[in-house]
Amino acid sequence: MEAVQQRLAAKEFIQDWQGRGDEKQDAQNFWRQLLHKVYGVEDPEKVIAFEKKVPNFQTGTTIFIDAYIAAKKVLIEQKGKDINLRKGYKQSDGSVLTPYQQARRYAGLLPYDMVPRWIVVCNFQEFHLHDMLRPNDDPLVVKLADLEKEYSRLEFMVPGGGEGDPGGNEIKVSFAAGKIVGKIYNAFHAQYKEPDSDRALRSLNELCVRLVFCLYAEDADVFGKPRMFHDYLKNKGVANARDALIKLFQVLDQDPDKGERDPYLEDELAAFPYVNGGLFSNTDIEIPRITEEILNLILHDASEEFDWSVISPTIFGAVFESTLNPTTRRKGGMHYTSIENIHKVIDPLFLDALRAEFAEIKQIPVWKNQKQRLEGFHEKLASLTFLDPAAGSGNFLTETYLCLRRMENELISILQGGQISMGEALNPIKVSISQFYGIEINDFAVTVAKTALWIAESQMMKETEDIVRMPLDFLPLTTNATIVEANALQKDWNEVIPNTRLSYIMGNPPFSGARMMEEESREKKDILDTFGKSWKNVGNLDYVCCWYKKATDYMKGTQIRAALVSTNSVSQGEQVANLWPPLFEAGIKINFAYRTFRWDSEADLKAHVHCVIIGFSHVDVQPCYIYTEGQRIEAAHINGYLLDGENIFVFSRNKPICPSPEIGIGNKPIDGGFYLFSKTEMQEFIKKEPGAAKYFHPWYGAEEFIHQKPRYCLWLGDCSPAELNKLPECLKRVQAVRDYRLSRPSAGTRKLAEKPTRFHVENMPKGTYIVIPEVSSETRKYIPMGYMDETVLCSNKVRLMPDATLYHFGILESNVHMAWMRATCGRLEMRYQYSINVVYNNFPWPNPTEAQRQKIEQTAQGILDARALYPDASLADLYKELTMPPELRSAHQKNDRAVMEAYGLSIKDTTESSCVSHLMQLYKELTDQKARLD
Repeated sequence: MEAVQQRLAAKEFIQDWQGRGDEKQDAQNFWRQLLHKVYGVEDPEKVIAFEKKVPNFQTGTTIFIDAYIAAKKVLIEQKGKDINLRKGYKQSDGSVLTPYQQARRYAGLLPYDMVPRWIVVCNFQEFHLHDMLRPNDDPLVVKLADLEKEYSRLEFMVPGGGEGDPGGNEIKVSFAAGKIVGKIYNAFHAQYKEPDSDRALRSLNELCVRLVFCLYAEDADVFGKPRMFHDYLKNKGVANARDALIKLFQVLDQDPDKGERDPYLEDELAAFPYVNGGLFSNTDIEIPRITEEILNLILHDASEEFDWSVISPTIFGAVFESTLNPTTRRKGGMHYTSIENIHKVIDPLFLDALRAEFAEIKQIPVWKNQKQRLEGFHEKLASLTFLDPAAGSGNFLTETYLCLRRMENELISILQGGQISMGEALNPIKVSISQFYGIEINDFAVTVAKTALWIAESQMMKETEDIVRMPLDFLPLTTNATIVEANALQKDWNEVIPNTRLSYIMGNPPFSGARMMEEESREKKDILDTFGKSWKNVGNLDYVCCWYKKATDYMKGTQIRAALVSTNSVSQGEQVANLWPPLFEAGIKINFAYRTFRWDSEADLKAHVHCVIIGFSHVDVQPCYIYTEGQRIEAAHINGYLLDGENIFVFSRNKPICPSPEIGIGNKPIDGGFYLFSKTEMQEFIKKEPGAAKYFHPWYGAEEFIHQKPRYCLWLGDCSPAELNKLPECLKRVQAVRDYRLSRPSAGTRKLAEKPTRFHVENMPKGTYIVIPEVSSETRKYIPMGYMDETVLCSNKVRLMPDATLYHFGILESNVHMAWMRATCGRLEMRYQYSINVVYNNFPWPNPTEAQRQKIEQTAQGILDARALYPDASLADLYKELTMPPELRSAHQKNDRAVMEAYGLSIKDTTESSCVSHLMQLYKELTDQKARLD
């Protein structure tokens, strides 16, 4: 089906289904029409199966899947038009599930060859697309109202419609554009006399930006004539191409109305319009020789074979910068952003409210005051101002501009009502890129951001022309976004735009962890300058925290609202207590928050970082919302842990807050690996030196413990000098460890060389002890813990609890302790990072009765007994959700109930968030009590 026909078909489909849809009566007809009318499927019944039966082996009943597309392994869960797809609803078994969680449950009952690659949840007005390769990520949302321009995002469901890429054609085109620019960049780079000099690199970046603008301008009819740039260069040929390009750039910066152009300029050059905007004003740009290869790349690959008018300026800005400047991108800690993730920031920050207000105005009858309300709303759109203080390639600003202009175009269409007067037609557009401000440290990114906004402005102007049915002049550029090249942490933001004139702050500041920055780095200086020496634990703050402090100070006394993307560390572990108390004391409120999710890039180099989004201001916005696992949950108050609860902070503590065994890390050898062996290596060593056998012990870190695959450690700390001198192979290892320690830069490590048979940290409890992995997968409901004895040694990658009873094991392996851990632990990517000083030492233990304690001991033993039924299975096998044995799951559930009873919690009425709130209150009572005693 041709693209034009498909857009028209999608438009008709929107009109047919806007505002209606009954789950039982309309679902099948809805999907048949979608597949047939929009995607050209001749016989939809052969593609999609409705009400597919699936036996529920757990209950002996049969469930029905609403729809299933076998060829693409797409499971569809259909709901009525009034159902909120992000909200949980009570099921027949009493559980509360969102439609997606309900579909996940069905998917788990399907045979292997039917397990879905995609789950699509729909309520007739929205499609939520869940990628089962990343099942815990937020879905890609396609609104029915946007299907005319976003129909390509659903093509992955249709046989022959692509291999599972709902990203849309814009993304594919923008990536292709990035690859073309990369080829041109490399070809030009090879022609410079000093290709890696600062002048050459800056010139090359600016040259590529200018070429892209010219290529876009001819395809988008900005120059006024198709293939104008292409034909001009082609006519000049290879020999004259360089001079021709230099002359063209000069002409594009000359205003003929001011007499700046040569009156005898050749007609071919004189036909080009004046651009303005500063893009062609730099005369210091160095342009190297243009080879036949370069000219062919420009004329054939970039012009004849590519249409620049359809690129997404939001995505392309990021791709463009990453293509040309990957080194700067990595060093700056920047991560490029998908359109879907941008909307996680801008939708709850302001766009949802604007859309709701616009929708309300559109419902007002024409004969009332609709026109006046529309005109007032139009003025409001034109009055809003936006700042991105870590602008990068401008994708937040560009996407915001596009959204406002699309809204404005719809508004203009309603106001015109098919009739148009000359006065209105001359200047119907009020939203301008001059409403957008940015601060960016990289000069090239600044140029890219401005260019992306110009391209966006041109695209939106074309849409406005279609509405008013007359041409509008794009050139010369009369407006400009203010993107300032500066270090945002050293720059006074009021110099960019006074806070009295700003509406919103948004962005994705650089990610650099506190431990990743060198002491003498610019980042460390920025942190000290931003927070000052009086801020507690400033050395433990991540770089992104600076933007929260700068925004807090800048917004004071205003109605400005902000939303920033951050590494999830700012809402976890000890960093919460380091960052948030002074911000809350300064009057900050968290207005909305996205809890941890994976943040992927649109660039070739994927970011693969795990982030939160925090919307904050000095304004108490109600209601506030927490977004998590595809749901939007209303909250009374969002605290620094992004939980609905009081501002309680868990500080690092050296001793347990409750009477409980102290725990410590395992052994830390600092041995260069010379004392650690695989099983095969150990056996080979013992063959050479049988006397060493008694000095080998199984060695467990977190990985070895969870997978039950130990390495082996040669522990010679208890070996007498006389015995050691009889073991020449062991002596070689001792010498190697000594040499390794002496070679290290740390004075403490060199000092340790004086006792080469000993470890840096030694922790070898007698008897049995509990082992807690330091790091464990977030996909497990419980961190797998267990018992070890003195015959084995553990590394510093686990935590050890000596003198541990079954009662202690039962509490630690309970859902209560896991809820506390998830709220307060740090994260390594998404994996849980269990700390002693924050998670364990602050954990509020219960005060059980003797009967409750005995019950917990019984249920804890039940967990160990259930594990023992599967002696061939590792803890990784036992605690994987798909393979967890029913006996073990049941044992954990009994233990959970026993522990919750000791806390006075009801398993029926307690959610994880309410459990954490209860624990936080207990923690607050304990800290208040300790403060009184001290």
